[in-house]
Amino acid sequence: MIQIDIPGCEALAIEHILLDYNGTIAVDGLLAPGVGECMGKLAEQAHVAVLTADTYGTADAQCSPLGVEVVTFPRAGAAEFKQAYAQKLDGQIACLGNGFNDVGMLEQADLAIAILDTEGTYAGLLSHADILARSAEEGLSLLLYPDRVRATLRT
Repeated sequence: MIQIDIPGCEALAIEHILLDYNGTIAVDGLLAPGVGECMGKLAEQAHVAVLTADTYGTADAQCSPLGVEVVTFPRAGAAEFKQAYAQKLDGQIACLGNGFNDVGMLEQADLAIAILDTEGTYAGLLSHADILARSAEEGLSLLLYPDRVRATLRT
């Protein structure tokens, strides 16, 4: 569990981390630099799941060795699948995404992080995010170093 105490807000006890794959933590089917190391460290503290249609067929090979769960779904209905997956989890959730189909997932999150990287970010996602990070590594590092979240979200 990742404990984040934010002055002026309810404390967070993150038990699950949900990650969109392509565009968020991967570019053209391959993990972005620094992401694998962050994911491996986070998997020691919380349940980490990568949600993907696996367009390039690389998600399992890229992510499973890191000790994270890879959950694939059909390309049709991606948004609904991600939101439903988040809804079924017990405990607090952090979600990272960049696309239109990540809106519902971020709405379910206790900590929602939008990622702005190589593929860009769906502008409408920003109104559902607590934090905007410039890369997946930066977004994941927020969870590894909770004082960064505290500094960003304190009232």
